[in-house]
Amino acid sequence: MKILVINGPNLNFLGIRDRKVYGNEDYDHLVGMIRDKAMELNAEVECYQSNHEGDLIDRIQQAYSDGTGGIVINPGALTHYSYALYDALGSYDTIPMVEVHISDINSRDEFRKKSVTAPACDKQIVGHGLEGYLEAMEFIVSQRK
Repeated sequence: MKILVINGPNLNFLGIRDRKVYGNEDYDHLVGMIRDKAMELNAEVECYQSNHEGDLIDRIQQAYSDGTGGIVINPGALTHYSYALYDALGSYDTIPMVEVHISDINSRDEFRKKSVTAPACDKQIVGHGLEGYLEAMEFIVSQRK
Protein backbone atom coordinates (compact mmCIF):
# COMPACT_ATOMS: atom_id res chain seq x y z
CA MET A 1 0.00 0.00 0.00
CA LYS A 2 1.22 3.49 -0.87
CA ILE A 3 0.59 6.23 1.69
CA LEU A 4 1.02 9.88 0.79
CA VAL A 5 1.88 12.16 3.72
CA ILE A 6 1.27 15.81 2.88
CA ASN A 7 2.47 18.70 5.01
CA GLY A 8 1.36 22.25 4.36
CA PRO A 9 2.75 25.69 5.12
CA ASN A 10 5.46 26.13 7.74
CA LEU A 11 5.76 22.46 8.64
CA ASN A 12 9.22 22.51 7.10
CA PHE A 13 10.05 24.81 10.05
CA LEU A 14 9.49 22.15 12.72
CA GLY A 15 12.13 22.53 15.41
CA ILE A 16 12.43 26.23 14.60
CA ARG A 17 8.90 27.63 14.81
CA ASP A 18 7.16 27.91 18.20
CA ARG A 19 8.91 25.01 19.95
CA LYS A 20 6.58 25.22 22.95
CA VAL A 21 3.72 24.19 20.66
CA TYR A 22 5.41 22.01 18.03
CA GLY A 23 8.42 20.60 19.91
CA ASN A 24 12.14 20.55 19.22
CA GLU A 25 12.30 17.86 16.54
CA ASP A 26 12.85 19.06 12.98
CA TYR A 27 11.11 18.11 9.75
CA ASP A 28 13.79 15.56 8.83
CA HIS A 29 13.16 13.80 12.14
CA LEU A 30 9.44 13.62 11.33
CA VAL A 31 10.15 12.19 7.88
CA GLY A 32 12.43 9.58 9.45
CA MET A 33 9.71 8.56 11.91
CA ILE A 34 7.22 8.24 9.05
CA ARG A 35 9.61 6.13 6.95
CA ASP A 36 10.35 3.83 9.90
CA LYS A 37 6.63 3.39 10.51
CA ALA A 38 6.03 2.63 6.84
CA MET A 39 8.62 -0.16 7.00
CA GLU A 40 6.92 -1.54 10.11
CA LEU A 41 3.55 -1.46 8.31
CA ASN A 42 4.99 -2.93 5.13
CA ALA A 43 3.82 0.15 3.27
CA GLU A 44 5.38 2.49 0.75
CA VAL A 45 5.37 6.14 1.80
CA GLU A 46 5.95 9.47 0.13
CA CYS A 47 6.34 12.65 2.16
CA TYR A 48 5.45 15.87 0.40
CA GLN A 49 5.68 19.37 1.86
CA SER A 50 4.86 22.71 0.29
CA ASN A 51 4.15 26.21 1.49
CA HIS A 52 1.93 26.77 -1.57
CA GLU A 53 -1.75 25.85 -1.65
CA GLY A 54 -1.80 25.12 -5.39
CA ASP A 55 1.15 22.72 -5.09
CA LEU A 56 -0.69 20.78 -2.39
CA ILE A 57 -3.81 20.59 -4.55
CA ASP A 58 -1.78 19.42 -7.55
CA ARG A 59 -0.20 16.64 -5.44
CA ILE A 60 -3.57 15.53 -4.09
CA GLN A 61 -4.93 15.36 -7.63
CA GLN A 62 -1.88 13.44 -8.83
CA ALA A 63 -2.53 10.86 -6.10
CA TYR A 64 -5.76 9.91 -7.87
CA SER A 65 -3.84 8.09 -10.58
CA ASP A 66 -0.46 7.19 -9.07
CA GLY A 67 -1.49 4.23 -6.94
CA THR A 68 -1.86 6.10 -3.65
CA GLY A 69 -3.90 4.01 -1.22
CA GLY A 70 -4.32 6.59 1.55
CA ILE A 71 -3.51 10.19 2.43
CA VAL A 72 -2.31 11.69 5.71
CA ILE A 73 -2.49 15.47 5.61
CA ASN A 74 -1.49 18.27 7.93
CA PRO A 75 -2.72 21.33 6.02
CA GLY A 76 -1.18 23.77 8.51
CA ALA A 77 -2.97 27.12 8.54
CA LEU A 78 -4.80 26.16 5.32
CA THR A 79 -6.92 23.94 7.59
CA HIS A 80 -8.93 26.93 8.65
CA TYR A 81 -9.81 28.56 5.35
CA SER A 82 -8.86 26.55 2.26
CA TYR A 83 -12.05 25.43 0.61
CA ALA A 84 -9.94 24.69 -2.47
CA LEU A 85 -8.00 22.10 -0.44
CA TYR A 86 -11.29 20.77 0.94
CA ASP A 87 -12.57 20.35 -2.63
CA ALA A 88 -9.41 18.52 -3.71
CA LEU A 89 -9.62 16.11 -0.77
CA GLY A 90 -13.37 15.75 -1.24
CA SER A 91 -12.84 14.50 -4.79
CA TYR A 92 -12.01 11.07 -3.36
CA ASP A 93 -14.32 8.49 -1.93
CA THR A 94 -12.14 5.49 -2.65
CA ILE A 95 -9.17 5.90 -0.28
CA PRO A 96 -8.92 6.68 3.43
CA MET A 97 -7.70 10.12 4.46
CA VAL A 98 -6.67 11.43 7.87
CA GLU A 99 -6.11 15.04 8.90
CA VAL A 100 -3.36 15.41 11.51
CA HIS A 101 -2.38 18.33 13.73
CA ILE A 102 0.63 18.18 16.02
CA SER A 103 -0.97 20.53 18.55
CA ASP A 104 -4.50 20.42 19.93
CA ILE A 105 -6.08 22.98 17.61
CA ASN A 106 -9.21 22.93 19.77
CA SER A 107 -7.40 24.46 22.74
CA ARG A 108 -5.52 27.17 20.88
CA ASP A 109 -6.52 30.44 19.18
CA GLU A 110 -10.20 30.75 18.34
CA PHE A 111 -9.58 30.73 14.58
CA ARG A 112 -7.73 27.39 14.83
CA LYS A 113 -10.74 25.56 16.27
CA LYS A 114 -12.54 25.26 12.94
CA SER A 115 -11.22 22.95 10.26
CA VAL A 116 -12.79 23.35 6.84
CA THR A 117 -10.74 20.41 5.53
CA ALA A 118 -11.56 17.77 8.18
CA PRO A 119 -15.04 16.99 6.78
CA ALA A 120 -13.35 15.74 3.59
CA CYS A 121 -11.33 13.23 5.65
CA ASP A 122 -12.29 10.00 7.37
CA LYS A 123 -10.64 10.91 10.65
CA GLN A 124 -8.91 13.79 12.43
CA ILE A 125 -6.09 13.38 14.96
CA VAL A 126 -5.13 16.43 17.02
CA GLY A 127 -2.73 17.06 19.88
CA HIS A 128 -0.77 13.80 19.74
CA GLY A 129 2.46 15.45 18.62
CA LEU A 130 4.44 13.83 15.83
CA GLU A 131 3.02 10.46 16.91
CA GLY A 132 -0.28 11.54 15.38
CA TYR A 133 1.20 10.90 11.94
CA LEU A 134 2.01 7.33 12.91
CA GLU A 135 -1.49 6.80 14.29
CA ALA A 136 -2.90 8.11 11.02
CA MET A 137 -0.78 5.67 9.03
CA GLU A 138 -1.97 2.79 11.22
CA PHE A 139 -5.57 3.84 10.61
CA ILE A 140 -5.06 3.96 6.84
CA VAL A 141 -3.49 0.51 6.76
CA SER A 142 -6.34 -0.83 8.95
CA GLN A 143 -8.81 0.37 6.32
CA ARG A 144 -7.16 -1.69 3.56
CA LYS A 145 -9.81 -3.75 1.90
